[in-house]
Amino acid sequence: MNIQHSIALITCWHGDYPWYFPYFIKSCIANPTIDFIIVTGNTQEIPNKPSNVIIVHQPLDEFKTLAAKKFGFELNFDKPYKLCDFKPAYGFLYEDIFEKYDFWGHGDIDMVYGNIRGFITPDILNNYDLINSHKNFITGTFCLYRNNYFMRTLFMESPDYQKVFSSPEWTGFDECNSLYDELQTPGVSVFDFPNHRSMTHVVCKAQKEGRIKVLFESYFHRTMNDKMRWDNGRVIFSNKKECLFYDMIKYKAECEDQTVTQPIPDIFYFNKKGINKKSFWRLLGLKIIPKKKSFKKVQIFHN
Repeated sequence: MNIQHSIALITCWHGDYPWYFPYFIKSCIANPTIDFIIVTGNTQEIPNKPSNVIIVHQPLDEFKTLAAKKFGFELNFDKPYKLCDFKPAYGFLYEDIFEKYDFWGHGDIDMVYGNIRGFITPDILNNYDLINSHKNFITGTFCLYRNNYFMRTLFMESPDYQKVFSSPEWTGFDECNSLYDELQTPGVSVFDFPNHRSMTHVVCKAQKEGRIKVLFESYFHRTMNDKMRWDNGRVIFSNKKECLFYDMIKYKAECEDQTVTQPIPDIFYFNKKGINKKSFWRLLGLKIIPKKKSFKKVQIFHN
């Protein structure tokens, strides 16, 4: 594969790695041309860690010290979940880490990736400064930024960023201040909420003024569904549609069996009984239609 643009995705994680983490690692292995950076205070060894999963050891207190120095003001939080608010600032905070990449982005570990470059093509990377995985608002789960000073500091265009970062409480600044339902209502704009100056507001304002080119697409699936599988590096829904990634934010809490199959198979299904080599219907002994070898790649797809 001729790689024109280097990409790194970063997440900050504090605490033990969760039960589903091996599946995340498996999906990273299937994307060898993308680097996945995990900033963590966790010193646990990661079984089967590939070279493109890069661990940066940084306890939470060290993050706060670094951020306070870079921002010029103190941070006042203790809960790691607060780090979500800082996602749009990771390019600024870790600019030395991202120095060699053309694009940087933020993600999570409660997800499995499909074929990232199958969706994020050279044409898209040539033409857009920001690639987002939801059509209505910026997502903390997957968002790519062109690696230049303007995009690394874009978050500073919010008049609220210092207040947000100084607060001990999570605000949803990285996305839309929790205006999820409102922004998915036809005819409603983020500009209808002038007191919610989140990253969605910042990006949409810069886009409206013609200062950046933004791609808003819905590339993923997130609901509990027996028709979801990971298949040799691709995320397939209903045996027909291919997704960029599967967001396990709901699945991780709803699945009944959190046992991890080792070694991780090349094909596995996300069903309510757990992550299995076989679909829910095969577990019941029922006949289903054989898997197709090719699938429609969808860009507007979200539940």
